[in-house]
Amino acid sequence: FNRMGFDDQGIVALSGAHALGRCHANASGFVGPWTPTPTTFNNLYFVELKNVAWEEGCIDGATCKNNQYRNKDGKNLMMLPTDIALVKDASFKTYVDKYASDEKLFFKDFSTAFSTLLELGTQNLYSV
Repeated sequence: FNRMGFDDQGIVALSGAHALGRCHANASGFVGPWTPTPTTFNNLYFVELKNVAWEEGCIDGATCKNNQYRNKDGKNLMMLPTDIALVKDASFKTYVDKYASDEKLFFKDFSTAFSTLLELGTQNLYSV
């Protein structure tokens, strides 16, 4: 996202979209949901990322094709290496901490960053 003109705040805000959905091994090589509420848009992604202990490994009962992280306690949630980088990098972590404690701020910043992403448009698309 940096090459698209996003600063650290925008990159972290857009990463919050991981509050929704899950990864599927056959599509990405990663497996599992980021949060226990994968159909609800909220700041739980940041709360989990900040407060949960993560370890390398696949969620229980699944086979991963790529390296990922799972929660140590339940082994039922996942994070990508890029997610973990958000709490290891001091500049990114500043925004993780803010969004974990202030859902309204996350919604505001996500809205701004996502609008910018949409305005950038697409180019060189091809059919699959």
